Amino acid sequence: MTLKSCCRSLLAALLIAAQLLLPPLAQAQLPGMGDGGEMTATAERQLGDRIGRELYRDNSYMDDPVLQEYVLAIWQRLMAAARLRGELTPELDDRFAWRVVLMRDREINAFALPGGYMGINLGLIAVVSSRDELATVMGHELSHITQRHIARMLDKQSKQTPLMLAAMVLGAIAAAKSNSRSGGDLGQAMIAGTQALAMSSQLSFSRDMEREADRVGFGVMSQAGFAPQGAASMFEKLQYASRLSDNGSYPYLRSHPLNSERIADMQGRFQLTPGTDIALPLAMDHAMISARARALTRPGVDQLRLWVDAAGSGEFARSAPAQQAGMLYAAALSAAQLRDFEAARTLAARLVTRTNGDAAAARLARLLSAEVELAAGTPARATPWIDAKSKERPEQFQAGQWAVATKQGAAQLAPVVQGLRDRVARDPRDAGAWRMLATLFNAQNEPLRAVRAEAEANVAQLDYAAARDRFKAAQDLARQMAEGKAGLPPLDHYEASIIDTRAREVDAQLRQQALDERDLPR
Repeated sequence: MTLKSCCRSLLAALLIAAQLLLPPLAQAQLPGMGDGGEMTATAERQLGDRIGRELYRDNSYMDDPVLQEYVLAIWQRLMAAARLRGELTPELDDRFAWRVVLMRDREINAFALPGGYMGINLGLIAVVSSRDELATVMGHELSHITQRHIARMLDKQSKQTPLMLAAMVLGAIAAAKSNSRSGGDLGQAMIAGTQALAMSSQLSFSRDMEREADRVGFGVMSQAGFAPQGAASMFEKLQYASRLSDNGSYPYLRSHPLNSERIADMQGRFQLTPGTDIALPLAMDHAMISARARALTRPGVDQLRLWVDAAGSGEFARSAPAQQAGMLYAAALSAAQLRDFEAARTLAARLVTRTNGDAAAARLARLLSAEVELAAGTPARATPWIDAKSKERPEQFQAGQWAVATKQGAAQLAPVVQGLRDRVARDPRDAGAWRMLATLFNAQNEPLRAVRAEAEANVAQLDYAAARDRFKAAQDLARQMAEGKAGLPPLDHYEASIIDTRAREVDAQLRQQALDERDLPR
C-alpha cells in the first residue's frame, strides 16, 4: 500500500482525519460532528501516528543518515527556540512525536502533519540556497504544529456532513490502495466529485493561520540563530513562483498560498529587521548537502551523466569554491549511482582536496569517499575514511557496514555496537539504528539480540503487527536456546526477560490500535 499521491501535503492529514472523525470512535476522544470541541493533544498524536505509519511504508520514505543529520540539526535548534519563546508548551512537547520524515521526492515541498510530525521532500533541500532558507520553511511548518492549526482545521472539517466525509475517505482509499493508473484515476475522480469547492478550501491553511505561522516562524528561526536574510530570500523565491501562478515547481504554494496581505506583512517585517537586504554567501557544506539531495531523488541516467560531466566543464572552472564543491559532490555520487566507481573515486578525491580547510565540508567529503568504496564492494579501501569510535550517526552507520563487510572481529565491532546501543537508548524510535544493530548482532553470533533489534525497528516505525511477529520469533528462539539446541549460543536470560516484557507491551499497543481503527470504513 502506498499514499504517494496524498502524503506529500496536508491532504494526507485531512483525508485520514476524515476516517478518524467518522463515528463511532469515542475511544480516540475525537470531537463529534458539530460538537464544537477542539481535538485534544492526545487525539491529535493518535492521528499523527496513524499517518506516520503510512509515511514509513511509502516508497518515497527514506532514512539517509547524512541528510537526516543536517535537517535534524536545524530542527533541534528551532525546537529549542520555540520552547524558549513559549510557543511550544510543555504539554505538546511531552505528548507529540516531534519527528521529521524525509521523502525521496523531487517536488519542492514540506508539510506539517498532526501530532508533531513534519515531512520534507528532498526537492526542497535541493533548491534552498542556505540552511537559513531551509530553517525558514521548517520554522513556518513547526509553527503550524505548535499553534494547533491542524487541530483547528480538523475541528472545522468535522462539522461537515458524514456523507461528504465518507465519500472523501472512499476516494482516498481507492487512490491509495491501487498502484494502477485506472485505480488512481478512479480515486481522484471520487474525491473531485464530492464537493471540489469544499476540498479546495480544506487543502489550504486559512489566511490568519498562514500569517500567524509567518510571524511565529520568523521569530522562532531568528531566536534559533538563523540569519533573517534566509527568510527574506526564501520569501522572494516563493513570491517569484507565485507570480508565475505556480507552474508546478512549487507544490508548497498550493497548501500555503501567498496573498497580498501575507506579502505585505512579511515585507514589513523584513524592513524592520536590519541586514535582510544583505545576501548570504553559499556555505560549502550546504552546497554539498543540496547536491546530495538532488542526486538521491532518482533523477534518471541522463541527468546523472550531466552532473558527472559538469565537473569537467568550463562552468566548473568559473565557479566559486563552494559551488565547485557542490558540483564535485553531485558528480561523485552520480558516478557511483551509475556504477562507474573509478570515476566516482577520482571525483571524490578531487572533492577531498577542494574541501581542505573547511571542517564541515571536509567531513562530508570523507563520508562520501567511504560511501563510494562501500557501494563498490571494496570495503577495505574505505578503511582510511572509517571512524569506528565516532558518536555521529552517519559515521556509526558507515562503520557498521564496513565492520560487517570486512568481517571484523569482536574487538573491532564492540565500539560500533556500543555507540549504536547508546544511540537507541537516547532515541528508541531510531529504526535505522536498530536495523544496523540487528546486522551487527548477527555478525557477533548473537541471534537473540538481533531478532529483538529487528522487532524494535518495527516498533520505531509504528508497525506493531510486524513487531509482534518478530518478538514471537525471539521468544521461540529463546526457548530453543534454553533447550540447548545445537548451533545456537547459550541463552541470555536477561535478554529473554526484556523480550517477554516488550512482547506484552507491543501486544497491548496492537490491541489499542485495533480498538481505535475497529469501525473505520474498509
